[in-house]
Amino acid sequence: MAENGSSTRELNKRHRSTSKEREHRHHRSHRDGNEKKHRHSSPKRSSKSPEPKRRQPDEITKVKRSNHDDKEDEKTVGNGTTTNNDEINNRNIKTKQVPLSLEEMVERNKKEQEAISKPKFLTKQEREAEALRRRQEEADSIRKRNDELRKKHAEFSKEGEQAAIKDDRERERRERERNRHRNDKEEEKEQPNADGEREEAAVKERYLGITKKKRKIRRLNDKKFVFDWDAGEDTAVDYNPIYKEKHEIQFFGRGHIAGIDINKQKKDQSKFYEGLLEERRTPGEKNRETARLKSDQDKDEKRRHDERHWSDKTLEEMADRDWRIFKEDYCITTRGGNIPHPLRSWEEGNLEKGILDVIKLAGYKEPSPIQRQAIPIGLQNRDVIGIAETGSGKTAAFLIPLLAWIRSLPKVERSIDADNGPYALILAPARELAQQIEEEAVKFGKPLDISVVSLIGGLSREEQGFKLRLGCHIVIGTPGRLLDVLENRYLTLQQCSYVIMDEADRMIDMGFEGDVKKILEYLPVTNQKPDNELAEISKNFYSKDKYRQTVMFTATMTPAIERLARTYLRRPASVYIGAVGKPTQRVEQVVIMCSENEKRNKLIQILERGIEPPIMIFVNQKKAVDVLARGLTKKGYNPCSLHGGKGQESRELALAQLKQGQKDILVATDVAGRGLDIKDVSLVINYDMAKTIQDYTHRIGRTGRQGKAGKAITFLTKEDAAVFYELKEVILESPVSQCPQELLNHPDAQHKPGTVVTKRNKTAILCT
Repeated sequence: MAENGSSTRELNKRHRSTSKEREHRHHRSHRDGNEKKHRHSSPKRSSKSPEPKRRQPDEITKVKRSNHDDKEDEKTVGNGTTTNNDEINNRNIKTKQVPLSLEEMVERNKKEQEAISKPKFLTKQEREAEALRRRQEEADSIRKRNDELRKKHAEFSKEGEQAAIKDDRERERRERERNRHRNDKEEEKEQPNADGEREEAAVKERYLGITKKKRKIRRLNDKKFVFDWDAGEDTAVDYNPIYKEKHEIQFFGRGHIAGIDINKQKKDQSKFYEGLLEERRTPGEKNRETARLKSDQDKDEKRRHDERHWSDKTLEEMADRDWRIFKEDYCITTRGGNIPHPLRSWEEGNLEKGILDVIKLAGYKEPSPIQRQAIPIGLQNRDVIGIAETGSGKTAAFLIPLLAWIRSLPKVERSIDADNGPYALILAPARELAQQIEEEAVKFGKPLDISVVSLIGGLSREEQGFKLRLGCHIVIGTPGRLLDVLENRYLTLQQCSYVIMDEADRMIDMGFEGDVKKILEYLPVTNQKPDNELAEISKNFYSKDKYRQTVMFTATMTPAIERLARTYLRRPASVYIGAVGKPTQRVEQVVIMCSENEKRNKLIQILERGIEPPIMIFVNQKKAVDVLARGLTKKGYNPCSLHGGKGQESRELALAQLKQGQKDILVATDVAGRGLDIKDVSLVINYDMAKTIQDYTHRIGRTGRQGKAGKAITFLTKEDAAVFYELKEVILESPVSQCPQELLNHPDAQHKPGTVVTKRNKTAILCT
């Protein structure tokens, strides 16, 4: 009984604990439901407070397992079943699951929110994946948009085509209806006409007796073609006067007859209207019209008379416009004040008859461009700077004014003053040029009783001094010998009033600038021009007391020449003929690119083609001149040589043989490149290219002189790269020459020597 009582107490105790646990679980589930309902009912509070973190899967599993055990316990207690004591003891031993409190849940939600708000740093792979995803989304959106636009465009085109087809069909339908209505109307009109015609034919046949022609039926025996015809049926001649004399059609307006000359029709119409107007005019109107026509005719005649070419006018009729055209025709350009008009002919130069006779005797029919302008300036006692191409007649341009001045002096005075030194001094850079000027001066001066003496190196100074003591009017010489003669008192310049420097640029290049200045210091200062307006006025030209006159002729104008001109010339008049310092436009320039060893064979090939003597071959070195001349002699040619190392007699002999035709080829250095006038030189060969383009210009100027054509061949090697650029420019400016592609595209011919070519950096190009 005691055991039953104790078991009953133990059972009641267990029941009470079980009911307490059940009540506690019910209270917890009720509280969780209220919190859940409260969260759903107030979203603002839930948005502000952090959302509670979801339970972990292990916790959820434990809760489910405990709930499941509670349910089993309730079933067991409700049914009144009994269990063993071991099971009850085990269940009490198990730990109870305590629910989270509100503070713990808030703390957990706060930690989760802080974890979410912290920035998350992506790795490089994640960033690349994100960029690829965005790019793919953009490409998909663009593709989708293009597909939509293409679809819309296709729909729009389809609708347009359908509308166009519909419009065409509608237009064709309207056109068919219009044509049908028009045809119906025409048929309605034609129907009564046909009935009327038939009615008219029936009336004529009934009352006029017109018989209807029957169709002729040809029999088998009849001829198929009948060529017989009646002479009365000939219509070749029209005897009807109405058609024989056709009336002229007259259109009052712009109308014209087709097939007839339009100018003839206009002329006939104007005559027709003139006749009508002439009939209506009064005598006063006719007189006024006649006077108007005469006035217009006089104006036209005066205009035609004034616009005549300068060659059709007299000297008095020449206007400023005519002189301007005259200078343009001869490519004459002048600079300076008070410059006289150029010469149109020798007769208009106010030269005395003796000088004109000498000019005609020398074969000068017409003055050259430099002579046309330089001679009138020289006759005004003006200082002159003449710049013209080689072979343009510069020698006569300065000799004729000099001879005219000397001839103006009294003959007795000239004979007395012969012992007091020359009247004029002519400077030349080379011996050959000085001798050439001497020949021209003797040719002009001997008939005029004017003596000339030349002073050049290579000849006896004593013999030249003896000629000077005999007296002379003009002295011609090179700077070196002239300075020697002046320093040794063989020559005095106390009455020299005329100084001429020919090829002045060549003298400066050869280093004679100092010698020229020393020579000019021997001139008297009493006759020097003032540096003002008086230097431009002609004063006492035809007298011995005139101002000193300085004339300078050159082919190129260099800074050294300008410096010399500023020192010794006073208010000079500059005369430019054609392109200054450029080769003549008549010389064909040919360039052959080769090596130094190929020059000899190239030269022989050119000579074997056939040459027209004389020709000139230029070499840079004196020794090479003799070697090349001997080599040509062995090949059967007839050459002569000329260079500065030869004696004066040998040089004179070589030039004389070439001019007389005894020699065909002249091999020379640059000594022969300036001023020499050898007639009819057909070919110039630059065996060695000149060191400067100026020397090249003077070399090729030996051919193409006095209006004739010429040819120059130049051998170029890689050692001549310094002149490639300037040579290319010179050839491109020539209208008769063609630059070879090898020279045109050569790297050294692309830029002027001395210029720094900057190359752009590739990285800078990419950045820009």
